[in-house]
Amino acid sequence: MTFSIVARDSSGALGSAVCSSSPAVAARCIHLADGVGAVNSQNVTDPRLGHAVLDRIRAGRSANDALNTVMAAADHVEYRQLLVVDADGEVAFYSGQRALGVFGEATGEGVVAGGNLLASAQIPRIMIDAFEAAKGDLENRLLTAMQAAMASGGEAGDVHSIGLSVVRDVGWRVTDLRIDWTDGNPIEEMDLLLGRWLEQRDDYVDRALDPTAAPSYGVPGDE
Repeated sequence: MTFSIVARDSSGALGSAVCSSSPAVAARCIHLADGVGAVNSQNVTDPRLGHAVLDRIRAGRSANDALNTVMAAADHVEYRQLLVVDADGEVAFYSGQRALGVFGEATGEGVVAGGNLLASAQIPRIMIDAFEAAKGDLENRLLTAMQAAMASGGEAGDVHSIGLSVVRDVGWRVTDLRIDWTDGNPIEEMDLLLGRWLEQRDDYVDRALDPTAAPSYGVPGDE
């Protein structure tokens, strides 16, 4: 019920985008830690696995080692699918044999994509190729990958929710956008939302770090 991507770019930013037929997919699947890594825990989702992998990376394990250690001790691993990238750009993935429908993964330099109940087994590779060809901020490159997946069929059924999140330098999610349910096209709606957000993203970082440098947006009481 999901296709997604996690990546690190040359600036060290880490991010994820995930889309699904289920409501509020990002609330369960996206796990990020600035300077540590990014994990998507999906398929029959156990969010605890994402936290556990990040904890082990934080303790000094590589992406592969952390993922292997967690899955060796976890229950019901045959239902799980995880995508991992660490702060060094190493990637790892796991898909249990009982992942749903057509499932699979593809990797590139500092990026891994995967999904289940896919329209075709080529979707993850299409996402990687689109991500690697895209330019600009990590947010835009992640969304480009999702658009390419959708244009190639995406999930076997209709999709209704999407999330896109990035951590970079400052210790929190500088971008954390979600469309938890729509009867329209969540990827098109995310494109509009992301365009609006990126106009102000860096201002909100500045506000947090130095309120005296914060711009006014002309709202009542903050002219």
